[in-house]
Amino acid sequence: MASTKTLNAKNLEALGAERLASLLIEVATGDAAIKRRLRLALAGEASPADAAREVGKRLATIARARSFIEWHKVKPLATDLEAQHRAILELVAPRDPRAALDLLWRFAACGQSVFARSDDGSGRLGEIFRGAAEDIGAIAIAARADPLALAEQAFEAVRDDAYGVYDRLVPALAPALGTAGLDRLRDLARAWQAEPVVIPPDKEREVIGWGSGGVLYADQIEASHRTHASAQLLKDVADACGDVDAWIAQYDAQARRVPAIAARIAERLLAAGRAGEAWAAIEASEAGRGGWIPPEWEQARLAVLEALGRHDDAQAFRRERFETGLDPAHLRAWLGRLPDFEDFDAEQRALAHARAFPDVHRALAFLTGWPALDRAAALVVERAAAIDGNLYELLTPAAEALEPGYPLAATILRRAMIDFTLRKVRSSRYRHAARHLADCGGMARRIADYGPLPDHDRYLASLRADHGRKAGFWRVIDGA
Repeated sequence: MASTKTLNAKNLEALGAERLASLLIEVATGDAAIKRRLRLALAGEASPADAAREVGKRLATIARARSFIEWHKVKPLATDLEAQHRAILELVAPRDPRAALDLLWRFAACGQSVFARSDDGSGRLGEIFRGAAEDIGAIAIAARADPLALAEQAFEAVRDDAYGVYDRLVPALAPALGTAGLDRLRDLARAWQAEPVVIPPDKEREVIGWGSGGVLYADQIEASHRTHASAQLLKDVADACGDVDAWIAQYDAQARRVPAIAARIAERLLAAGRAGEAWAAIEASEAGRGGWIPPEWEQARLAVLEALGRHDDAQAFRRERFETGLDPAHLRAWLGRLPDFEDFDAEQRALAHARAFPDVHRALAFLTGWPALDRAAALVVERAAAIDGNLYELLTPAAEALEPGYPLAATILRRAMIDFTLRKVRSSRYRHAARHLADCGGMARRIADYGPLPDHDRYLASLRADHGRKAGFWRVIDGA
């Protein structure tokens, strides 16, 4: 039976309403956040209009504030904002969606002033404001908002958005906008995009900073914002209307050759049933010319090949991409499409290829992740001299994976990290190196043959001979 002293809702109910009310008043004394929560709850019980007024007052206070929000104040502000957001959706929207719609617009608009005076390194504030802007779509439908007025309000919001608050607004609003609203939004975006760039006289240009290219002027930043924001707005409208050509039109010929953009173009053309054009977009890109191919381009290419019925070409591409970069996803996809009884031999050949791969670290990551630990261990023993002890993010988990069955390979990896740490005098890693050395000692009795490598005692003696003056390391060892 649960204790009656446990802090839970059932036990608190037993205290009775009067006692709970007294405790809440006591707890709220001197705590503005709790007081606001209680006022919101009371207002919600009274009427949606009272709840709306309470939220509106708080939003006005947040919008008017000018003091900088230090990092330690971000969390309480985020908690407050989340409470206001919930109140709009739960207390106001069900009974008065029009009032809730107005509050959501006001809530999202607060993001501009909040971001201008804060450093939201966690990203929490950004998600709160973007989430509120996204909710405008559903509430606009419930409020039966006028599509044309909604389009104009959305345009004004996006035009003045300096912090990405409305990044997800148009897709969320599309159902409420309908054809008429989307047409209006498109017209507004095109007119904005076509506005001439006005450059003030040199004496009147406002300098706002310096970059790698020299002085940064306010008019330059404004023009750049307009170029990107208007194009994104038109792309969002095009997506909402299913107009692939309008979406593509926002990129010039040079941009369409960028692999990531070519992939997105191909995806949309493929979804529209235009596989031939999707292939042309993929082929026109510059993927691979710089040595690196974005994974989204690879996936788009494969999707187009499959849609065109070119399954053998798709398989050849998967195999080529695996052999080039040891991507396990491509190997699994390739093996999964092979005829029965062929996949085992193909996998063994692929693992042999990985073991002989020029980049020993990429090979190690693949073989331990696949997993093929016997081949990973052989790789480590054969190519011990090529292992970079600085790559502890790779070597530590690899050593842990190999330790149960392949202690010599695990020892080699840990010695590589120890040697790098001491050779480069990375004192911040001494504790880790000491732990690795202890692990090597623990595995020593399980290694019958070290081959050309020194056994643990001789290795430890060589460390003392070569690095005996690194007192910080040996203090850690002696204290372990």
